Amino acid sequence: MHHSCLGAMNAKATKGKELIGNNSEVALNKRARFEYEILETLEAGIVLSGTEVKSLRKKQVTITEAFARINNSQAFIINMVISHYSHGNIFNHEPSRERKLLLHKSEIIKLQVRIKEKGLTLVPLKVYFNDNGKAKVLLGVAKGKNLYDKRQDMREKDTQMDIQRALKKYNR
Repeated sequence: MHHSCLGAMNAKATKGKELIGNNSEVALNKRARFEYEILETLEAGIVLSGTEVKSLRKKQVTITEAFARINNSQAFIINMVISHYSHGNIFNHEPSRERKLLLHKSEIIKLQVRIKEKGLTLVPLKVYFNDNGKAKVLLGVAKGKNLYDKRQDMREKDTQMDIQRALKKYNR
């Protein structure tokens, strides 16, 4: 009897994880890879209130204009807009407030040095829930692209699309 009870509990725990999903993506910043050359990526936790988490689960977040900043040895994400939770009350969150990022102190110091020395920036690439159901932000240490670089990337992308079209047509 005891084992069947545990089996039921394990089934419920598994069900909850299925709802969250493995690395379920909430928001993707497609523009970041076009505007910036991503030199390195880094995963950071994010401090959220209850209604913010509920809005994230409904994928009501925008990170296209967002960036990260380091102040007083703490990392923050700025301009990340999480819409109001539809069933929230007077304690609903402010949509575009600064949110603290959770990084190790050594990582913050290393990032701070790289940003000051080389004029790099921290750009959020995507927001997602990890396997444990924790909200995470994938940050990119980025260098701004010149207009020439952007045009070159567009040419390469067009060439790849032409090749794919030709292969698709040939394989019919």
